[in-house]
Amino acid sequence: MPPSPVWLIRHGESTANAGLMTRNASASPLTARGREQAERTAAKVVTRPDLLVVSPMQRAIETAAPIVARWPDVPQETWPIQEFTYLSHAKVHGLNVAGRRPMASAYWQRENPDYVDGDDAESFTHFARRLQAFHERLLQQTGFVVVVGHGQFFHAYKTALARGLEVSPQWMREFRRADLVTPLSNGEILVVEPAGIVLA
Repeated sequence: MPPSPVWLIRHGESTANAGLMTRNASASPLTARGREQAERTAAKVVTRPDLLVVSPMQRAIETAAPIVARWPDVPQETWPIQEFTYLSHAKVHGLNVAGRRPMASAYWQRENPDYVDGDDAESFTHFARRLQAFHERLLQQTGFVVVVGHGQFFHAYKTALARGLEVSPQWMREFRRADLVTPLSNGEILVVEPAGIVLA
């Protein structure tokens, strides 16, 4: 039987979340506040997970560390559930959140699922494929699964579970609106029931 429920944990506050400039978005570490959030989140994992899945990005790895310390014998796997990289790292190099905002707005206003911002970015279509692959891989697991990753990825997955996953301008528009209005907080736990649900 597929896992039910699954805990999706957004990483703790990173230096990028705190508004600091970033040289490499994938290597943005946790702040002191983020490490405290990670400890508090780990304290809520009172049952030993059967599997711990972690994004390859540094902020997710650091958030998962207290869970690993608490349950050192839990099998751990790294899956490609990293954040949606829709802006080219080369273009946003050294910018903080405010500096990236105009480029982010321009990306979403295009409403083009196939647009790629650069060689080091991905299209929404590719992102959707990663969501689908995550769902299919998750359904192959059993027991209590804890996943540590990123707010936008998890929000998109939650949306897909609720209404299907459609690679279209409308889906992009509605997802972006929801993600801006009700984003996941750092350290927040999202409990989902993927069993029996097929993304389309």
